[in-house]
Amino acid sequence: MQDKIVIDLGRLMDEIFESAEKVGRGLQENFNLDKLGEKIRAKWDETTDYYPAYTYPPLNVYMKPDKTLVFEFALAGFDEKQIELSFRGDYMVFSARVADHMLHEENIRYFKRRLRFKDVADQKYYVPDDKFDREKVKAVFKSGVLKVEVPPREEPPRMGSVMIEIVREEEK
Repeated sequence: MQDKIVIDLGRLMDEIFESAEKVGRGLQENFNLDKLGEKIRAKWDETTDYYPAYTYPPLNVYMKPDKTLVFEFALAGFDEKQIELSFRGDYMVFSARVADHMLHEENIRYFKRRLRFKDVADQKYYVPDDKFDREKVKAVFKSGVLKVEVPPREEPPRMGSVMIEIVREEEK
């Protein structure tokens, strides 16, 4: 039997992000340029997002055997009153605002910072209207996780058809 190789992606990503933070600190301490007599300093601090490829908030998207589309948003620190969920066109739009008391205090030095609170503005998720029944959406917020279930349509929406008249152009 062949041994399986197991890669701990979480640990690997931690090491990559810690390295990015070290590079950022090095640049902040050592990166000074004179440009046309102005001193420019790189801005790498706690507000720098070292995780741009990761969606915030973290989420799972999957489909159940009955074709129900499920979104699970990890929203630690948020309250359901701060979350907005709507449909616009073929997209489900998600937004959330951080409560003021959840923002970090000033002059704090973090030893490890992976938990960040920030506002989420108009994230769009494709949920085509002709495939999913928006009238039967179920959204439940429990223990910091928002679970949104969008069931499939039993029947496709009836689209009104429009006949197009074809006319012959008279030859001159």
